[in-house]
Amino acid sequence: MLILNSGGTFNKRYNAINGELEVPYDNKVIEEILESVHLKYGLAGVVYKDSLDMDSQDRKILANIIMESSEDTFVIIHGTDTMDISAEFLSEVFDDRKIILTGAMQPFEIDSIESSLNLGMAIGFAQAVEVNGVYICMNGFVKPWNQLVKNKNMGRFEFVE
Repeated sequence: MLILNSGGTFNKRYNAINGELEVPYDNKVIEEILESVHLKYGLAGVVYKDSLDMDSQDRKILANIIMESSEDTFVIIHGTDTMDISAEFLSEVFDDRKIILTGAMQPFEIDSIESSLNLGMAIGFAQAVEVNGVYICMNGFVKPWNQLVKNKNMGRFEFVE
């Protein structure tokens, strides 16, 4: 399994100098969560962006890394605003891999429980699932990418059939 970090709210940290939440160019949050796990997973930082800033070139970078990897299972840390767009793109490229996208509605720095739970669920699901496909893991759900939708008014993902 390879964990790919593309940034998003999950990773954001407060910059005391400019007063903004920023996506840092590191994997610190994910490494901190993984310290509690007794297994080692491959981890690669990829884009380090808020998902609203991601574009088709960034999605192609993700796809190329997946395509060139010897792994067949991936967990992608991704911002929630365009997670569905990236999931759809990846589903059009891959049918022979297990790809689970997860993220957080609040930064780990503000709410470490949500980020940790989502990443843990994504890793557990990735190890257990036998059917290739692209999945989203958010708010206690892990479903095929087109069955979870972000409800921006409620600030959570919801299951749709």
